Amino acid sequence: MTMAVDPMIKLGFPIEKPEPPKDCKVCRALVAQRETAVELGDLAKVTDCNVEIRNHHRPPRLLAAQ
Repeated sequence: MTMAVDPMIKLGFPIEKPEPPKDCKVCRALVAQRETAVELGDLAKVTDCNVEIRNHHRPPRLLAAQ
């Protein structure tokens, strides 16, 4: 019996943390949450905050009609 092995996953460098606009209260709150998460070592929360900051000012993606 032969077992197939998936190829190794190649990870790139981490994406740099996003810099939000200074006049957005939502982004400022997310930055504060991110800083707290960094202090607590909660890297999952840090990533979640970065995604929210990065996507906050992007227009929503439209789904294809079904």
